[in-house]
Amino acid sequence: MKNIITSLLILLSSFSMIANVTLADKEILVKLYQATNGAQWKAQWDLSKPVATWTGVKVVNDKVVALDLQDNNLDGQIPAELGDLKSLEVLNLHKNHLSGGIPVSLGNLSALTVLDLSFNSLSGAIPASVCNLSNLKTLELYMNRFNGQLPSNLGNLQKLETLAIFNNEIEGEIPASFYQIKTLKTALLNSNKLSGSLSHDVANLTELTNLSLFENNLQGQVPLAIEKLNNLKEMNISYNKFNGLVTRKLAMLDTLNMTMINESGVAYLMNVAVEVDKRPIVSEE
Repeated sequence: MKNIITSLLILLSSFSMIANVTLADKEILVKLYQATNGAQWKAQWDLSKPVATWTGVKVVNDKVVALDLQDNNLDGQIPAELGDLKSLEVLNLHKNHLSGGIPVSLGNLSALTVLDLSFNSLSGAIPASVCNLSNLKTLELYMNRFNGQLPSNLGNLQKLETLAIFNNEIEGEIPASFYQIKTLKTALLNSNKLSGSLSHDVANLTELTNLSLFENNLQGQVPLAIEKLNNLKEMNISYNKFNGLVTRKLAMLDTLNMTMINESGVAYLMNVAVEVDKRPIVSEE
């Protein structure tokens, strides 16, 4: 009988450890619930039940490690307290009605590998603190209202594989540090207000498979260094102000046949070289 009672106590203790999280983590989640009109969520939380039973919350060793509330009718602003979920690895708030800016405090989530705030109504500049997330592999901020420039320290994200910031109002030049993210596979920066040129350092992005820069204000020569990207399968740099000639190989990668916009805002088909692919048409110098 004594052994049975001991076993039951151990079982209950184990269940308690699985079902609960630290009080601090629970308070942060409740703050999120309140700040984003939790009573109107599609899948609501029963705050009287263990946190581990709440929709979209993953708990490991009493800590919240993942929060997936995509397409759940969150309406409001992301509370700064969310940056105190120190063990969080995944934060997915895709396709909600969030407004305001990205809290600077999210840069404290050092374990984060996925940050998806896409398809909301977020605005303001992307805080430089986001680039403190050294373990980040996926950063998706597309379909929002972000403005200002890309953080100059973007290159700190040395494990980043997916960068999707399309359909915003980002302006200025692509920061030099961007070309140092050698793990990058997908870079979707289209439909913004980016200006300046595309650096020859793009050749550093050897893992790149998809490069989308269309519908910006980029100008200058399209760097032939892009041809060195042997993994590149898809490229769209159309509807910019690039000039000069390109090789057929580059033109074949571009999905819109190098359609550009001239100084008068008129779309035209860029001159595409018809020489043999391997023959250089213009000098990189």
